[in-house]
Amino acid sequence: MLSQDELDKLLEEGMDEGEDKKAPEDEGGEEAKASGGEEGAATEEVSWDDAFKEAAEGGDAAAKKALEEEVEAKEEVPPQKETPVEKTPQKQPEFKDFGKEGPEEGVEHPDLDFILDIPLDISVELGRTKLRIKDLLKLGQGSVVELNKLAGEPAEIYVNQKLMAKGEIVVVNEKFGVRLTEIISPSDRVKQLG
Repeated sequence: MLSQDELDKLLEEGMDEGEDKKAPEDEGGEEAKASGGEEGAATEEVSWDDAFKEAAEGGDAAAKKALEEEVEAKEEVPPQKETPVEKTPQKQPEFKDFGKEGPEEGVEHPDLDFILDIPLDISVELGRTKLRIKDLLKLGQGSVVELNKLAGEPAEIYVNQKLMAKGEIVVVNEKFGVRLTEIISPSDRVKQLG
């Protein structure tokens, strides 16, 4: 390891003669100083064009080919002139007055006749249950499936898969029907969505 005096002496001589005399471990330390920190900022930058030229002059075929392709590419693409962009003043948009916002005077509700013919899917649910596949495969004619509701408990009425009411199952002219006993309030419907 060199002393401080020897390092100062080498720096004064310009380090040209001293680089050959340095020990290998000293070289690693000096390179680390030169490559990092503020001292490394003073090192000269490497130009890729110069590096390709040196490699091509040294006989590197790949570097020579890359230089030739770059020259051809520059010759093929003529330089483009920049055209100035003209700025046009922005105009404020003009909005037409559509008149009154509400329904006409004397009309309480807007015309909603067009929605009266929209079909809705209504279903009544007696109850639910869960079965395993092996139990489902055992079912046959005459099998009984137990549901989660008790006899006499109101059935749920769904409109487009949303619970809207509850009611009792009745028989009308030999067909099943539902007598509504409870309509779900709009606030309860909103609570069920969340």
